[in-house]
Amino acid sequence: MAVNEDEMRIKIIKDGPYRVTGRVPLFEQAIVTDDAGHTRELIDIKEYPRQDAYVLCRCGSSKNKPFCDGAHRKIGFEGSETASRKPYMEKAEKFEGPDLKLTDAYELCDHSRFCQRSGGIRNLIQKSDDPEARQTAIEEAMICPSGRLVLWDKKTGKPFEKEFEPSIVLVHDEQKGCEGPLWIRGGVPIESADGSMYESRNRVTLCRCGKSENKPYCDGSHWMNSQQKLEFRKKWGLE
Repeated sequence: MAVNEDEMRIKIIKDGPYRVTGRVPLFEQAIVTDDAGHTRELIDIKEYPRQDAYVLCRCGSSKNKPFCDGAHRKIGFEGSETASRKPYMEKAEKFEGPDLKLTDAYELCDHSRFCQRSGGIRNLIQKSDDPEARQTAIEEAMICPSGRLVLWDKKTGKPFEKEFEPSIVLVHDEQKGCEGPLWIRGGVPIESADGSMYESRNRVTLCRCGKSENKPYCDGSHWMNSQQKLEFRKKWGLE
């Protein structure tokens, strides 16, 4: 199927890179931490010149990152998409506090660790009748790059979401000393290698190290192995 250069879209190439069309803005941001070592926010590092179309590395081996240089062919990259196609709300667990409801699809977690401050978001929503706990929970949910966490106002039934310009952010994890995922913002359409479309969402993170076990989404494999991910889940009561 031909790609319309004017159409804003991320097209996953079979066992290859991400082809981005439609002049999608590309930024680089770094995760920063507070005095306690908890991830707090993302700060701007760089804005790339706007291009009609560009191709981003998905295998993690390009010498011209973030752009593809054909390394996927040299290393025999196997990029099969294994993520569930179920809509977010069908796979998300639900947790309720006095004023807030949390939906949590753990399989989308990119392990950016924004949800751990002040005892963690699940603890905070149980105290969401306290203004400070409520505000912290809202901040944590809205900055969750992967969209794993969505916080809802129980009174209005509406989610707390930032309005993002459709864009892509290259995340740099300074605390872990590595490159993080591609943060896709503002509902940029993502097309599978087989031509089907993924659910359009305000926040998702795509793997760019080639190691995720939940491709095309990031699962934290850029800094965690399978055992570390299991230990992380146990630590936060997810097992």
